[in-house]
Amino acid sequence: MGVRGDADIATVAALMGEPARAAVLVALADGRALAASTLAAEAGVAPSTLSGHLARLVEGALVSVEPSGRNRYYRLAGPQVADAVEALARLAPTRPVRSLRAGTHAQAIRRARTCYDHLAGRLGVAVMDALVADSVLRPEPEPQAGPDPVLGAGRARRYLLTDHGRERLGCLGVDLDGSGKRPLVRYCLDWSEQRPHLGGALGARLLERFVDLGWLVRAERRVVRVTDAGQASLRAELGVDVGALG
Repeated sequence: MGVRGDADIATVAALMGEPARAAVLVALADGRALAASTLAAEAGVAPSTLSGHLARLVEGALVSVEPSGRNRYYRLAGPQVADAVEALARLAPTRPVRSLRAGTHAQAIRRARTCYDHLAGRLGVAVMDALVADSVLRPEPEPQAGPDPVLGAGRARRYLLTDHGRERLGCLGVDLDGSGKRPLVRYCLDWSEQRPHLGGALGARLLERFVDLGWLVRAERRVVRVTDAGQASLRAELGVDVGALG
């Protein structure tokens, strides 16, 4: 059995660092599968040019491909890729806004968006805060943990779903089955807010339930919009004031 060396970060960084490939990864960061033509438009390159980039992303295990008839659809290879994209977004400088359309999108994506398959942006952080305030989630120090990238040295935490939380979320119809390899509860550091939002299986199921209830609507390019019913229900059920999010 061969001995494995250190992680080859440079190989993955090179794959992600090319502008067209980076645009593809960002476009796929909401967990959906998209056609190559859609991704070419997002990346601003010709479909023939993008095909080579997609081949490299698939070969590098960052993107998977799903044939459907004569078409091929692409999605991120898993939540760990979305985590890497989100982490890079926290480090990256912001792009200059040069049009009204770009400015409107920048505001919308910071207000409410998807992070792979869960809720992010100011709304995602507000929901996380509300769940902690209502004791649905309980933050606890991680035993024998090192410095936490979100909360700082000596403040590493994990979040646990409480019995009260199971009852509250169960009343909302959120699936709380803990089966599967994915952790039920985890958090991400939101790149635009620099504060935690809810990830893991619970974050995905909560977003799915909000959409099913008609509180949220998925829009273009990862943006999530809150409906009128959603504004009233999020305030009544979770104490989240959507109007105060800007």
